Amino acid sequence: MKAEALKPDARGAGVTQPAYVNALVRDLAGISGEVRFDAGSRALYATDGSNYRQVPIGVVLPKSLEDVVTTVAACRKYGAPLLSRGGGTSLAGQCCNVAVVMDFSKYLHNIVELDPANKRARVEPGLILDDLRDAAEKHTLTFAPDPSTHTHNTLGGMIGNNSCGVHSVMGGKTSENIEELEILTYDGLRMRVGATSDAQLERFIREGGRRGEIYAALKTLRDKYAELIRSRYPKIPRRVSGYNLDELLPENGFNVARALVGSEGTCVTILEATTRLVYSPPVRSLLVLGYIDVFSAADHVMDALAAGPVGLEGLGEELVSDMKAIGLHPDDLELLPKGGGWLLVEFGGETKDESDDKAHKLMEQLKGREDAPLDMKLYDDKSKEELIWKVRQSGLGATAHVPNKQITWEGWEDAAVPPEKLGPYLRDFRALLKRYSYKGDLYGHFGQGCVHTRIDFDLETQPGIDKFHRFLGDAADLVVSYGGSLSGEHGDGQSKAEFLGRMFGAELVQAFGEFKRIWDPGCHMNPGKIVDPYLPTENLRIGTGYAPSRSQTHFHFPKDDHNFGRTILRCVGIGNCRRTHHDTMCPSFMATREEKYSTRGRARLLFEMLKGEVITGGWRDENVRDALDLCLACKGCKGDCPVNVDMASYKAEFLSHYYQGHLRRRAAYTMGLIHVWARLAAHLPRTVNYFTHSSLWSPLLKKLGGIAPQREMPEFAKQTFRDWFARRSEGKSDGLRVILWPDTFTNHFLPETAIAAVEVLEHAGCTVVLPKQPLCCGRPLYDWGMLDRATELWKRNLAMLHEDIRAGTPIVGLEPACVAAFRDELGNLFPHDEDAKRLCKQTHTLAEFLQKNAYVPNRLAAKAIVHMHCNHRAVMGKEADCHVFEQLGLDYELLDSGCCGMAGSFGFETHKYALSQTIGERVLLPAVRRTGADTLLIADGFSCREQVRQATGRMPLHLAQVLQRAIHDGTAPAAPAPQRAPD
Repeated sequence: MKAEALKPDARGAGVTQPAYVNALVRDLAGISGEVRFDAGSRALYATDGSNYRQVPIGVVLPKSLEDVVTTVAACRKYGAPLLSRGGGTSLAGQCCNVAVVMDFSKYLHNIVELDPANKRARVEPGLILDDLRDAAEKHTLTFAPDPSTHTHNTLGGMIGNNSCGVHSVMGGKTSENIEELEILTYDGLRMRVGATSDAQLERFIREGGRRGEIYAALKTLRDKYAELIRSRYPKIPRRVSGYNLDELLPENGFNVARALVGSEGTCVTILEATTRLVYSPPVRSLLVLGYIDVFSAADHVMDALAAGPVGLEGLGEELVSDMKAIGLHPDDLELLPKGGGWLLVEFGGETKDESDDKAHKLMEQLKGREDAPLDMKLYDDKSKEELIWKVRQSGLGATAHVPNKQITWEGWEDAAVPPEKLGPYLRDFRALLKRYSYKGDLYGHFGQGCVHTRIDFDLETQPGIDKFHRFLGDAADLVVSYGGSLSGEHGDGQSKAEFLGRMFGAELVQAFGEFKRIWDPGCHMNPGKIVDPYLPTENLRIGTGYAPSRSQTHFHFPKDDHNFGRTILRCVGIGNCRRTHHDTMCPSFMATREEKYSTRGRARLLFEMLKGEVITGGWRDENVRDALDLCLACKGCKGDCPVNVDMASYKAEFLSHYYQGHLRRRAAYTMGLIHVWARLAAHLPRTVNYFTHSSLWSPLLKKLGGIAPQREMPEFAKQTFRDWFARRSEGKSDGLRVILWPDTFTNHFLPETAIAAVEVLEHAGCTVVLPKQPLCCGRPLYDWGMLDRATELWKRNLAMLHEDIRAGTPIVGLEPACVAAFRDELGNLFPHDEDAKRLCKQTHTLAEFLQKNAYVPNRLAAKAIVHMHCNHRAVMGKEADCHVFEQLGLDYELLDSGCCGMAGSFGFETHKYALSQTIGERVLLPAVRRTGADTLLIADGFSCREQVRQATGRMPLHLAQVLQRAIHDGTAPAAPAPQRAPD
């Protein structure tokens, strides 16, 4: 490919590039992958999931191993530092550096070979862990370590950090599950390493060359430090800190591959890994034990371990309270048994009876004891078990931004001690936090003595940073006093590496330096991490210099101190938005595997925009605009992200500034102002439809309007819903007064949906009315940043609905995006307006309103597949709709289809059409094509229905139409069973 020439502005104000950078770019121009040394790419990769920020020299996305070899050679030629990167979720700062970053995740993400018979797999470093686990589970095998980021982290990153996870209890750390590595040294040696017999070792040394030199030096290192390694390395399940020099000991088979695991890219580049796979019990049972507090729960870890679980986790009451405060998993939290601290004990078996039996045995053992749990709960529903695990896995992100609390940070988030000492350690650790006036929730992998927490460090003032530094030293001393490890999962990076001497002693720290220089004599591989490390107070992403200007914004961001600069700090980098399967967030990343098209990538660019060093264009910066341009504003991040990053709102805010005083693209005026054009078209709908569908005029109109030529223009209805409603005979007049909101799309394009809703609401005993005048929430305006216009529309709505707002009249919306605007954008634009708050609470989806008013529909014997609008899922949730489907008696499947790809006007735009289709073809459209004609297709969103209709020829029904069909063709609901009178 042709590499991008380095533009003058790519150097970024205050961030100086090395003199050789243009020559380096030219030397990389011949690779098949991508070479990106522009300001936007450098900003994207300036940080990971940690507190640290270092702007890279450039980014390379290799497509082949040959690309990797060429990149390393080019870096060697100029002496450029080098850093390998996978999912970028590291928490200790090891995944950011002033270096050439090689991102393996976009292209080198394949399983090379799966060998179930020998329980092995060969994988590329960019492979997502769950892709390996899903393939292995078909043979009842798995890769045991599974961090909470398992849906999107990569094997290369896990090898770099020596990752662990819930099921390390049954299979060990990553180092224990690596059999062989293919590696590349900075000086160009490519070889395979693994366990080495004495005969092999001597042969390698005898053969000489660079390989012989390395093996000879490793043997010398081992012999020199063997006794010290044996005496100083903690014998605990989660010793992750330091290099794995113990793997070079004779009793461990001189395993060079495992010695390199956990080296955080400071020694070699990994090209391929051969992993061990272990038996994965096909059936699981989850037992949750409730104790008086988290310390008591930790005291009983060994009791639970003795029962042979495959996973053993701990939760503290503070974590649960914080999740409730931010509204994360509220229903799931109610599933927990009584207590203030919990152990999550998972058992495995060939059958449910087998796994349940193990749980019952533990329950029986604990019941009769004086220190028995307060409560115990064995779950028999897989979906409920998954919800509990979701609560646990959300911990790291969920505790970052809690209302009425300081922001919390990583920095001391994964220390590990012997599991039998966990209770006393946690008490002492809590006392240490209290001494420093810090707060942090406690949870983690209690079965292996590993504790996670985020702490409310002050990383913005010098006194706060100094205090943070002192705390780290005291925390290191505490964990060492218990025979523990500074890191039990996330690695040392620069956040803990300064304190390795306290854990291992000065001689072994010297040995670490020798080990690195055997592989990397010039110290070009991820310098400043583990060996000769930066201090944990250097390179802080925030630091004393963080002072973004407080811009005047349209949205008020009330949950973030009304400050966009604080809002952008919500993203903590854990990368759930980089999933390639499941849920909604983030459809543009799922389709492209591009960091800048992930929620995290966009948040990083906005952060850098405010910082102004690399991204220097402010609100008019093209790097930021390009990244946000392919945001579908689906709000998947608001619903799926544990810290509720709301990129749809950030996009709207940015575009409002970007276009201030400038013309927008043509599509902004054709589709953003659809409420205006639709009202005009209503006077002559047949004429308008003729021109928009004419073979002569349609292509011209599409071109003028910025609409993709492949798209069909939706037809305007011959009669709007408002006209139909005005002309109909008088409806029910003695029921609960309800305002049916006639949004632009329902009113002008699909009035039959609203007509059905009227019938359903009247069947439910309501009196249906419409707003006296045509009103609009302005939902399409947000996609184009037309927030001034949207604000004016809301002011008109509030004025026109004033009496009904004060009267508490419920409003039912049929278009999910519009209901979401009432429930979300309205409050963000008018956070101090009491009528706006009331209107938000009074607006419901049809399903929510019917559930709230206990409407019982007729039964409808039918199969259905359901696609839920992404705004609907993120803002209103799915529970009310599922309740109605179940009351209808539908045999339904709720598709895990995420965004449909149309996303309002997104899929109509010329340059977005292909991406729109790629997103739709991921799950939704194939599911529709597989569905028989007798199966109902249900989708409430206008854009979702259009995407399906235009791609498959089938038009889905709105819930209102399904309920209408039940009225006409269904059977009366069964009478409730008589209640027995109390004795």
